[in-house]
Amino acid sequence: MKLAEHYGHKPANEFPMLFQRILSNCTLDWFRRQKVRNALFSNMSDFETEGEDDKFDLLEMLEPADGDLRTESAEQLTERAQTLKAIESEILELPGRQREAFLMRYWEELDVAETAVAMGCSQGSVKTHCFRAIQTLSGALRAKGIKL
Repeated sequence: MKLAEHYGHKPANEFPMLFQRILSNCTLDWFRRQKVRNALFSNMSDFETEGEDDKFDLLEMLEPADGDLRTESAEQLTERAQTLKAIESEILELPGRQREAFLMRYWEELDVAETAVAMGCSQGSVKTHCFRAIQTLSGALRAKGIKL
């Protein structure tokens, strides 16, 4: 679709090269979204089971296989909670447009075009806002000693 929409005016002998570039960029965008999303967020639906009973308990899913609930110390639990709180606070500190683009792209999983329409800006602006948001978050979390 992108090839036809954006490059229909180009000579036919350039189509294979353009198609490869578009395919490569779309694939890289998808993997980048997944990497950032998986590093910062988890989907509650990832934990759901496909059983007949609709009762889902996240605590049951997180219980260790050996049944020993003491495998993670209070210190580790506290550290994890503090890390998540730091990430959340840093997201809230982002400038509004960067936060909006970041959350739409990596939390809501909208593609660049959908995000651009929702934000009322160009696709290039969405990419710029997302890049700057990731750079800012990365630097701020690294400064706090958080390694993702």
